[in-house]
Amino acid sequence: MSAAGFLEGRRLQMARGVLLQCIMGGYPPSRFYGSDDGDLALVVDPKQIHRLPWSSQPRALAICDADELTGESSRLSTRGQLKTVIARYAARGLVPVVATELEFFVFAPNPDPTQPFQPPVGLDGRREDGHSAFSVSSNNGLRPFFNEVYECMAALGLPRDTFMHEMGVSQFEINLLHGDALLLADQTFLFKHLLKEVALKHGLTVVCMAKPLAHTPGSSMHIHQSVVELDSGRNVFSDEAGEPTAVFRHFIGGQQAGMADFTALFAPNVNSYQRLCHPFASPNNACWSHDNRSAGLRIPASPPVARRVENRLPGADANPYLAIAASLAAGLHGIENGLEPSAAIQGEFQVPENLSLPCTLHAALERLKRSLLAKELFGTEFIEGYIASKTLELTSYFDEITPWERRVLAAQA
Repeated sequence: MSAAGFLEGRRLQMARGVLLQCIMGGYPPSRFYGSDDGDLALVVDPKQIHRLPWSSQPRALAICDADELTGESSRLSTRGQLKTVIARYAARGLVPVVATELEFFVFAPNPDPTQPFQPPVGLDGRREDGHSAFSVSSNNGLRPFFNEVYECMAALGLPRDTFMHEMGVSQFEINLLHGDALLLADQTFLFKHLLKEVALKHGLTVVCMAKPLAHTPGSSMHIHQSVVELDSGRNVFSDEAGEPTAVFRHFIGGQQAGMADFTALFAPNVNSYQRLCHPFASPNNACWSHDNRSAGLRIPASPPVARRVENRLPGADANPYLAIAASLAAGLHGIENGLEPSAAIQGEFQVPENLSLPCTLHAALERLKRSLLAKELFGTEFIEGYIASKTLELTSYFDEITPWERRVLAAQA
C-alpha cells in the first residue's frame, strides 16, 4: 500500500482463503474457507509498524490482524488464535510469559535446489568446515552480515539476549528476551523476516528449514513458558518457599496431554520430521525432566522466580504464532482441568508408548484429525482448514521421486 493510502486510513482487504494458502501457492477446496471466498479486513496493530532499516528506499512493514468484516477475529488467523489463548489466561487473572530460541543456517546462494546447501565463503576466503560450535570467533567470516543484523534488530526494537554459533556447519542461534506472548511471536516473525532480507543484501541465503543438511543437527524454535499473576506479576509456578506449585504440575500435565495431538502444529512440514527422527537435542517425545535435553519438555535450571517449562518440539520452520498458541493452550488446559503429569525422567531413558509422538507429517495430521482437544481449543474451522492445506503440501511432496529412491531402489529386482 502507498504511504498516502496508509496514512489516510484506507482499509486493506484480502480474500479469506489466503489464510489457508499452502506453501506451493495452491488452496484447498473453498468449503474450508467459505464458498464465496469473501474478504477479510487487515487491521494494523499500531504498536507493530516498523520502518525497514535494510531497505534502500523508504519502506515500512505493519503487522495486521485478520478480522472478519463484522469485526471479530477470523478463526483462520494464527495471530488471532494466539490472542484468544492469551485472553483465556487473562480471564483467570493470569499472563503467560514466553521466550523463543531460534536456530538458523547461513548458506551461500543455492540456485540449483537439487544440490546440497554449502556454507558461504568467509572473509578469510574459506568455507566453514564445522569446527566452530560455540566459538567466540565463529562468525568472524560473516561479520559484515551479522553487524547489519544487529543494527537492524536495534532499529526494529528487537532486544536480543544471546547470539551464538550452534553445532551445525554455519548454524547460529538467537535467544530473544522473555516477555508478552504476542509480542514475542511478533518479534520472532520480524526477526526471521529481517534475517532473510539482510542476507540477500550480503549475497547470502538464510534457511529456517528444520533440517537443511544431512548428518547435521537441525534447527529448533524452543519455547520457554512461565505464567504470572496479572496483578502482582508473581510467577505462579513457584510458591513463597520457592517450591514448585500445583499450577506448575498441571501446566506440565496439559503440555503432555496436547503434545501428540498438536505435533502437526509444532512440526508443520515434511522436513520437520527429518529433524525429529535424529533425536539428539531434538526429542520427539512428551516426557518431562529437570534439565535433560533428551526430554520434549525440559525444566531449565533456574531460581524459583524464573521457573519455566521449555517446549523443545517446535522447529525453526514452525509458525511462531501457532506454535506459541498451541503450547500455551495445552498448558492452560492442564491448569483448568487439574491434569497431573507423568513422573519426571532423568538420565538415559526409554520413551513410554503413551508419551511417544507422531514421527511423520502424515501420522501427525491423522492424529490432529482425530483430536477433539484441538477442535475444542482452536475450533473445527481452523483445524479442518489447516489439515486440508497441509494435506495438499504432503500430496505435492509425494508427487516427486527423490534422488535416494533413484539411487538405491532402481537396481532392485
